[in-house]
Amino acid sequence: MKFCLILSFSILSIYCFGQSSANKKAQVYFEKAGPLIDKFDYVAAEQVLKNAVETDPLFQNAYIVLAGVYKAQKKYQDARSAYEKAILINKVVAPGVIYDLAETEFATQDYLKAKQHFGDFLTVDSSSDRARRAKKYLLDCDFATVAIKKPVKYSPTNLGEGVNTVDAEYFPAITADGEILVFTRQVKGNEDFWTAQFKNNTWSTATPLSSKINTTRYNEGAQTISPDGKYLFFTGCNRPDGLGRCDIYVSHREGKDWGEPYNVGQPVNSEFWESQPAISPDGRTLYFISNRPGGYGGYDIWKSTITDDAKWGPAINLGPEINTAFDENTPFLHADGKTLYFSSNGWPGFGNKDIYFSRQGNDGQWQKPVNIGYPINSFEDESGLVVSADGNLGLFSSNLKGGFGMQDIYSFGIPETAKPLKVSYVKGIVRDRDTKKTIESNVQVVDLKTNKTVFDDYTDPETGQFLAVMPIGSNYLFNVNSEGYLFYSENFELKSDDITKPYQIEVYIEKIKQGGNVTLKNIFFDTNKFNLLPASIRELDLLIDFLQQNKNVQIEVQGHTDNVGDDKLNERLSFNRANAVYEYLIKNSIDAKRLTFKGFGASKPIADNKTETGRKNNRRTSFVITKI
Repeated sequence: MKFCLILSFSILSIYCFGQSSANKKAQVYFEKAGPLIDKFDYVAAEQVLKNAVETDPLFQNAYIVLAGVYKAQKKYQDARSAYEKAILINKVVAPGVIYDLAETEFATQDYLKAKQHFGDFLTVDSSSDRARRAKKYLLDCDFATVAIKKPVKYSPTNLGEGVNTVDAEYFPAITADGEILVFTRQVKGNEDFWTAQFKNNTWSTATPLSSKINTTRYNEGAQTISPDGKYLFFTGCNRPDGLGRCDIYVSHREGKDWGEPYNVGQPVNSEFWESQPAISPDGRTLYFISNRPGGYGGYDIWKSTITDDAKWGPAINLGPEINTAFDENTPFLHADGKTLYFSSNGWPGFGNKDIYFSRQGNDGQWQKPVNIGYPINSFEDESGLVVSADGNLGLFSSNLKGGFGMQDIYSFGIPETAKPLKVSYVKGIVRDRDTKKTIESNVQVVDLKTNKTVFDDYTDPETGQFLAVMPIGSNYLFNVNSEGYLFYSENFELKSDDITKPYQIEVYIEKIKQGGNVTLKNIFFDTNKFNLLPASIRELDLLIDFLQQNKNVQIEVQGHTDNVGDDKLNERLSFNRANAVYEYLIKNSIDAKRLTFKGFGASKPIADNKTETGRKNNRRTSFVITKI
């Protein structure tokens, strides 16, 4: 992003008190700079201003304007030197010159001098917008003085020629499995989405995402992709169906292509500016940037959550825990659902926009944002960070030296202190057990510790594929169901931090028929007891839904144990556990005539009882269809 410090020659000249050079040749050079600056031709303007000060070394105005031109080109040391020379000629300068000098001192990491000159500026101007910025810079000086002495490891790596070109690439978005990258590329002023795949440890040559999304008439950008790669939320501006200048749109992937995008509508979008969406891993909460009334600054981070009737709920400001009186942008919620990365120029930092992260506590409140550190953050604008699901890599765009073009996409290692919570995921395909054909089916994943649904969506209608993220530290119910089929039950216990390897599975479900058997992997009892534990309720409710949707089905609930202990006691225990499930179903309006129950003890093992894993699998509750 460009500094908004030099807008035109006329703005620069307000600091110069109308002073002209006694040397007519120097004055001619000086006057040539104006039109060049108005055209943003800073290189040519720099040269004529150098000629002016060489011709007249006491030409203060020329030094001041030259300093501004240096600043526009981010030549901060040269700009600082030019300001200092101007003040040596005459200490009486406009307050804005002192402010600009302080900003170049800050940019060159001379925080002591910068703090002094920002303070000097505030003695003569305490209420303007620049004064507001100067007060914030004072906080930045204190922060940066300490933080710069504790640099974090930072070694950015270009994603390579498959992704990056001579054109500008930015706003990367990546799926949870790290295999699909979607980014924005600007070609001849038009922004479109491109995609690449990670194969054989490198990124494939990027291709346009979809003709249903990319247009030649409008720009598409500032996108986010759901962890499973099935939903793309993006920003579209000045469109006929827009509610404001820029709105948020969404498209759903259908097989190998994407569906027609549509405006997500109110209350997410408004007559104001909405952009830079970020979707939560469960797909239920959308974070975005807006300048609508009711915020804390120019641009704030807001959120909207899907209601029970499948509509977006009211837009809620994230509050002063995240937003400031300045600007926040490019939010990214990690796949852990708890760590928010974003950019801000309002929290103490290294000047301009820095990248921060905040963790959501168990009470739902966001913790105080933490600066991700130097040299990831600098005096320049840093924004648009996304973090891989494993928490190890950050992706961002920059125009670093040695790149392929204007802006390239890079990756770097996330510092340990800024890493998100650990997550894993289950990825797979659902097939018919008999035909082996893929089936469009509903996949649900429930955190049994919180009873919160973390994933609830359908598999791809063409490929039968799904991907669901599961944060480490809990126990998860996994359920697959499709009309006319027995449902599939699995349990993923992710209570240990050393479990990070994802689960790759193929799910085979069979059509409803007599003799069909399902093991209920999420029915839990205490050791040697038969009282249903609360974590069992979600699985039991799924069984109730199945029986209500298939009223012609009769089942037998079966209890099983391992072979440890007395056979008769095991048989009795399994009987009582099956009875507990039977009683729960009756209490929840399932006709007793459709139900029977039986305990088998250790007589029907499905695994070897010689191992703990085998014994655990044998301790189970199941049901079999006895009649249709």
